[in-house]
Amino acid sequence: MSPNELMQRIDTLLSHVWMVRAFLKHSEEAEEDDELCQVHRSLYDYMLALGGPLKAGDAEAYLKQAKKKYAKLRKATELFLDIQPEISSHTNFQMAAASLKTAVDEIGRLLS
Repeated sequence: MSPNELMQRIDTLLSHVWMVRAFLKHSEEAEEDDELCQVHRSLYDYMLALGGPLKAGDAEAYLKQAKKKYAKLRKATELFLDIQPEISSHTNFQMAAASLKTAVDEIGRLLS
């Protein structure tokens, strides 16, 4: 896979991360839970860091930044997976956790 194709594939996966982030940010539970706020902010920060290189079409810079920031994305995902059962057992939260884990795992696989 070329660097540009890799960048595009990761960006597609980030659309799932974005939807989880938006769901978490606008949930009532986020108003009451600092750790949940930390999760959606960390997801946003990762995507924000990649926005410039993506807009410029600079696959090399995008992939470098994606690798550099991946540990924080992984950590935010792990935090959400850990706290999600305490936050809510609603299907929406369970599916958000599954979606985030799947996307972040695949991003990690693509970056390795």
